[in-house]
Amino acid sequence: MADPLPTFSESWYRLADQRISLRPGVKIGRQFFRGELWHVLEDPFNNQFFRLQPAAYAFVGRLKPDRTVQQVWQECLDKDPNQAPGQEEVLRLISQLYYANLLQYESPADAAQLFERQKRRRDRETRSRWLNIMFLRIPLFDPDEWINKVLPFTRFLMGWFGALIWLGVVGWGAKVAIDNFQSLREQSQSILAPDNIILLYLGLVLVKTCHEFGHAFMCKKYGGEVHVIGVMMLIFTPTPYMDATSSWGFRNRWHRVLVGAAGMIVELFFAAIAVFIWANTGPGTLHNLCYNMIFVASVSTMLFNGNPLLRYDGYYILSDLLGIPNLYQRATQQLKFWMDRYLFSIKKAESPARTLREGFWLSVYGVLSWIYRLIVFGGILLFVADRFLLIGIIMAVACLVSWVVVPVGKFVHYLATSPELERNRPQAVAVSLAVVGGIFSFLWLVPMPSHFRAPGIVEAREKAEVLSEASGIVDQVFAAPGTWVTNRQPLLRLRNEELQINLRAAAARLEEVQSSWRRALQTNVANLKPLEKRLDSTRQQIRRLEMENDALLLIAPQDGYWAAPEIKDFVGRWMHRGSNLGLVAQTQAYYFTATVAQDDVNLLFASQLRGATIRLRGQAGLELPAGELKIIPAAQNTLPSPALGWRSGGEVPTKMTDPEGRQAAEPFFEVKALLPSHAEAAFRHGRSGKIRFNLDPEPLLKQWLRRLRQLLQKRYQL
Repeated sequence: MADPLPTFSESWYRLADQRISLRPGVKIGRQFFRGELWHVLEDPFNNQFFRLQPAAYAFVGRLKPDRTVQQVWQECLDKDPNQAPGQEEVLRLISQLYYANLLQYESPADAAQLFERQKRRRDRETRSRWLNIMFLRIPLFDPDEWINKVLPFTRFLMGWFGALIWLGVVGWGAKVAIDNFQSLREQSQSILAPDNIILLYLGLVLVKTCHEFGHAFMCKKYGGEVHVIGVMMLIFTPTPYMDATSSWGFRNRWHRVLVGAAGMIVELFFAAIAVFIWANTGPGTLHNLCYNMIFVASVSTMLFNGNPLLRYDGYYILSDLLGIPNLYQRATQQLKFWMDRYLFSIKKAESPARTLREGFWLSVYGVLSWIYRLIVFGGILLFVADRFLLIGIIMAVACLVSWVVVPVGKFVHYLATSPELERNRPQAVAVSLAVVGGIFSFLWLVPMPSHFRAPGIVEAREKAEVLSEASGIVDQVFAAPGTWVTNRQPLLRLRNEELQINLRAAAARLEEVQSSWRRALQTNVANLKPLEKRLDSTRQQIRRLEMENDALLLIAPQDGYWAAPEIKDFVGRWMHRGSNLGLVAQTQAYYFTATVAQDDVNLLFASQLRGATIRLRGQAGLELPAGELKIIPAAQNTLPSPALGWRSGGEVPTKMTDPEGRQAAEPFFEVKALLPSHAEAAFRHGRSGKIRFNLDPEPLLKQWLRRLRQLLQKRYQL
């Protein structure tokens, strides 16, 4: 893709007479990536690896203490002029090997140089660890000898027999989890409750310990070494980790893939066992601990370990499957190549990609991985700050330094001192300033479409709920749901045997009191007044019971469609007084009731509203223009329908103490929009959807800053 590096270099004289060779302890292996041979240099002292292509290795392999670099290069050039590396390429290669501490000089000062290089290397690693403070690693001891002793007892689990056991256990565990999905989802709402934090951390430690030992034992099975076990501060939370990077030197790529996947394999196996225990135990410590293990295994696998956009297990698995070593570094180098070649006009810029197609995918991966890291770590910062504000602030400052200050400082240093820009430095500085200024001007000055969305539900303008005015068992349904009914048409009948018994008993008491009253007329006039009061009381009781008996027959309160989708399931079920059994709604006119959060409602009052559009679930491809908008200028807490709340799968957070799922966790404002008649739209009372409010255009940076202020005010009162 790029012009080849020149054969000769102006700086060659600095290296030509040096006598350099690989350190005696360096091990050499071979690997194949995408059908191409690579040589792997392994430093067993530091457990570090360096990959070389055949042409580069042909040069490095010839380096001897009794030969100069010039002699070795000339020999390679004489033997294969087409494949021999140029002087510029040799300079870069020697520099990389030098900083990797893989070279030695045959001179008295070489020991001091080795020590100094090792010291600088450790300083760089220390700085890197502190810059990556959310994932700080602290090594503790060497577990290699202990793993060698245990390995014979676990080797049988890392073959076909173990694979069959794993498939059976994980498959059955997945079925149990699907069968109990609703319970799993409901329990997740209390995952961060104060009384669950200790169990959550314990579950995290157990799952991650199993995960790391999975890597370690699989690595040992294929001949690798594991010399480091320690503690990783995962977002300031101590968790175990092991260094199984010796697998990078395995010749068989499927062995490397298995080592990378072993942690997730073991993690899912123990998560499946935890599902069995959780599903067969009642509320308690063991039940909650198993749930936390399930939660940790699923979240960590989806967001971190299994995702190739972060440099965890999924990243190394993808790198081996694609046959692209150092995927992240090459993606970064590819983005730098585009910048150097097409912005700074550096003709000597070299692309790490072999083809234009590979360069495209490296660029896509580099951009996506950066965006994903920003989203994930941003979410982590908010998650931590919601519970521990001080720690969240410390993490935010650390991230600001490592993601903004350090990269900007490096870029400025690159512009100021890089030898590559020696002839193009003014252009590079001017282009950089122009790009930064152009981006800032675009974000701050150019108006862009502004809008926000709110969930809502379709409601008929004329509707009446059918409520049971008496308790009873649903005995008979007269009108089929979904049919048109007329005013006072019977819909269904309830049956209440106790009410009938009470009615007959009241009638008997009335007859008894009437007989006593007639006798008192002849024998004891003084008892008439008490008996008359008893007569009135009994008659009132009978009238009340008769009204309840009449209420057992439910009739349509108006003309309209009878909406009661679950009424057939209610037959034979006891319904309490006041139960909602259905709805009779007109179909001539509907409106869309939206619930607008407090963060957005000020935009409706402060900005010029440029209309609104509505999309309904099940008809997402159909956009309906909203008619007349009516904003209710008062905060509310009761949702117009449970379908909008979390308990029913909606978006609006609801209170955990509300069994019906209608009480919103935060106040909201109602906006009613008239739905126009539309031939293709199928309006149904209760259908949910979203409304989009279009506002005056506004620059993106101003929109983002407003959202940031709202976020800080809402979450942290800042």
